Amino acid sequence: MKNIILAFFVVTLLQAHEKPKPKYKLSYKPIVTQTNYLKKYTTKTMLLDDCDGCGCGASGGSMGFASMINSNFVGVRYFNQQYKSNDGLYSNSPWLEENFNTVQIWARVPVFKKFQVSALIPYHNHERETQNENQSISGIGDITVLALTTVFKSKTDTVSTSFKHNLQAGVGIKLPTGAYKQANSGSVNPSFQLGTGSWDVLLTSEYVIKKKKFGLNNMINYIIKNENEKYYRFGNQFNYATTIFYLFENKKFAFAPQVGIAGELYESNYQYNQKVKNTSGDVLFSKFGFELGYKKWSFGSNLQLPINQNLVGGLVEATSRWSVNINFKL
Repeated sequence: MKNIILAFFVVTLLQAHEKPKPKYKLSYKPIVTQTNYLKKYTTKTMLLDDCDGCGCGASGGSMGFASMINSNFVGVRYFNQQYKSNDGLYSNSPWLEENFNTVQIWARVPVFKKFQVSALIPYHNHERETQNENQSISGIGDITVLALTTVFKSKTDTVSTSFKHNLQAGVGIKLPTGAYKQANSGSVNPSFQLGTGSWDVLLTSEYVIKKKKFGLNNMINYIIKNENEKYYRFGNQFNYATTIFYLFENKKFAFAPQVGIAGELYESNYQYNQKVKNTSGDVLFSKFGFELGYKKWSFGSNLQLPINQNLVGGLVEATSRWSVNINFKL
C-alpha cells in the first residue's frame, strides 16, 4: 500500500514538470523588480506575477497538521492573517491594511496500524485596501492530502522518568482547486490569491518527545511547487515549528498550554524559466496557544506574532496570525 502511494506521488511530480512551450515570444527583460514593474508596466503578461510568500494558498503548512491532544480527529479550523503592504513608488507611499480569512475542514484519519491520512480543505475570504477602493476575493482554496506513517514510536514504559518518542513522516499532494489569477491589478502583496494553480508535492515529518507531562513537538514540511498553466512556478517553500507543551489529562478533561516558534522560507519564483527578482523571503513567528479537551471534543487557539521577516523586498509586512479550532476525536 505504501509503495503504491509513493509511486502515485512520484508520477504526479514528473507529469507536473512536463512544460508546454509558450505560444509567443517574450519582448521584455528577463528579470525585473516589483517596484520597476509597478512604475513602468501595466500589461498582464509581464515577467512579474505573484509569489507564494506570506501564506498564499493557505495549505496550513506553517500552522501545523496535528493536535497536541488527539492524534486522530476531524474538525474545523479558522485562521486569520493580517498584513500591511506598500507599493514602494514614493518615500511617503501609504501602508495599506490587508485581512486574510480561512475556514478549513481538517482531519487526521487512521487507515491501519502505523498509517494515517490527513486532509485539509480550505475556503478563503481575503480583503485588502487600495488607494481607490476595497477589494475582496473568496472561494475554495487548494486542497491538501497527506499520507503519514509512523517511523518510530516508543513502547509503553512503566518507568515514569523515561522519555517517549514518536516520529512520523509523510508525503502529500496539493491540488490546484483554488482559483489562480495571473494578475491582480494594483496588487503588492503576492498572497492575494486563492491558490497557486499548480499540482504541488509536500514532504512532511513530525517528531514528538515527552517526559511525564511535558512535551516538545517539532514539525517540518517542504512544498515542491510546479509550473501552472500560465507558465509560472512559485518558489519551493520550507515550513518549520517547534512547540513546548504541558499536558494535563484525566478520564474526561485534557488541557495543553503551548509556546514556541514557527517559520517559513520561500525560494525565488520563475516565469518562462526566468527567475523573478525579489520573490524569495522568510519570516519567523513566536507562537502561543492552548488546547482544551472534554471527552471526545477539543477546542484550541493559537496566536503568532512576527519576530523577524523579509517579505517581497520589504514591501509586505506580516503583523499577526491567529487561529481557533474545534475537533472530534476518532
